[in-house]
Amino acid sequence: KMEEFLNLTQLKTSLKEAILLDYYTAGFWWAKEMNFSLMQLSGFMDLLNFTLENLSSKHMTLGDNLKELERALAEIGETESAERGDLNLFSIEQAKAIIDYLVTSLFKNYKAYEYLFHSRGEEPVISNE
Repeated sequence: KMEEFLNLTQLKTSLKEAILLDYYTAGFWWAKEMNFSLMQLSGFMDLLNFTLENLSSKHMTLGDNLKELERALAEIGETESAERGDLNLFSIEQAKAIIDYLVTSLFKNYKAYEYLFHSRGEEPVISNE
């Protein structure tokens, strides 16, 4: 399902697509294990996409991306508070867990993801083997 949602069409021959599928699928299942509500799950997936887009499209440094993550988490809480009357979309503990997850999944491997998105290109794959 995630493959279809992300519109990944070259999964068997593209290392980049395989890594993206793994990144989003692992994040989705982590959020499910955290028992996030549907709205929280959506917000978390937006954060995954946001941090990856900052790296891939905006070429942000690790420090800048961490600052943007902090701002994004603060904005999610403010937006949801105004719309639904809740204090925050995520509790303090959940926000800390999200940051820990992103540090482990993306930020510790930042150089590898930079290489993935900003290298000259993938080697051509001749067969599925």
